[in-house]
Amino acid sequence: MEANLQNKQYYKFCLYGFLKNLRFFEIFLLLFLIEKGISFTQIGILYAAREILINIFEIPSGFIADTYGRKNSLIASFVIYIITFITFYYAHDFWHFFLAFVLFGIGDAFRSGTHKGMIMDYLKLNKWENQKISYYGHTRSWSQRGSAISALAGGLIFLYGGQYQVIFLYSIVPYFVNLFIIASYPKELNRVVDKTTLSSRNNIQSTIKSFFDIIREPSVLKIINTSAIHTAYLKAIKDYIQPLMVNVALLIPLLSTFDQDRKSGLIIGIIYFVIYLLTASASKISSKIEDRSKSSIPNLTLLMGFIFGAICGISYYFEMWIISLVAFIAIFILENVRKPILTGYIADNVPNTILTSVLSAQSLLKTIMTASLALLLGIFADHFGIGVSFMILSSFLITFHILITYRKQNFQN
Repeated sequence: MEANLQNKQYYKFCLYGFLKNLRFFEIFLLLFLIEKGISFTQIGILYAAREILINIFEIPSGFIADTYGRKNSLIASFVIYIITFITFYYAHDFWHFFLAFVLFGIGDAFRSGTHKGMIMDYLKLNKWENQKISYYGHTRSWSQRGSAISALAGGLIFLYGGQYQVIFLYSIVPYFVNLFIIASYPKELNRVVDKTTLSSRNNIQSTIKSFFDIIREPSVLKIINTSAIHTAYLKAIKDYIQPLMVNVALLIPLLSTFDQDRKSGLIIGIIYFVIYLLTASASKISSKIEDRSKSSIPNLTLLMGFIFGAICGISYYFEMWIISLVAFIAIFILENVRKPILTGYIADNVPNTILTSVLSAQSLLKTIMTASLALLLGIFADHFGIGVSFMILSSFLITFHILITYRKQNFQN
């Protein structure tokens, strides 16, 4: 990426992503819920509820961000996140966790798409649109570095604290700092409408009309769908890597002076640390991969992600923990190669004035898919085990993708 693009605002974008991903609890969330006596089916319900809430608030939050200001939307989101972390700390039963996941979903709805829209707007204002994939890939790589540090720090916190619960309180600190980072963004990125020249109602109507005009475009719908399904797949399955890591930790003859839970906690943190370093590199090289094979990347990487999911499930069932873990890591890497590329494709096909709304539509489709997949995965895991549930879900998506692709090719011929 060109040096002149790396100005003060570039570093703010990177710092935002870094701090946003310092969710120290995230690598233990599934294990934390299991420890509290929550079944896989209930976990599926909680994850689905979060996604449904995102679904409900997604489009309105995009319109609110485009109409009343993106900075204001992001600040509201982070306040809700902080309340969520406090709720998780005090939660003890299913309904307490249900409330926490509902708040989490609302926070996600007000955040998703908004910051990407600000980055794309910033590039347009500076006439750097041709750098969008590289620029977004670099800023996203800092988000992955944040996840890497978060994983390692979370592992150390659990090693010396011995409790999952307290980790939620530590996660409040970086989110509080991020409130000040967002507030320091340039005012032109807020995009507040001048209320003396245009009423709020008319502006919302104009935004909605522009949104539905562009969403009818087949090329935009195709990109949104291709991007959403892989992200939804990873989001639905990603926490199930945690029980897998516990099994991998049992194979490692280190840290014998600690009890098994604390040892597993640190090793999980180290494994996640390595995963996020790899995904950070994947985000940075996405523009180079896109230059070589633009047309085939979305479909090829989508199919590869599902295949790796099936391999992960088969290996898990036969207790080949290392192979299962490697396959799981491959899905993470593919997602971080795909995301900057497909975000750039959307920006190329959508007017910048409604980009946040269209990105919110992409998140809307993703949340519908994630809710469905998470609920099915939880039910299957309770009845058949994690390995078989992965095989069923991944095989279905592979079959569905092949049939849709084959049908499109026949239609074109």
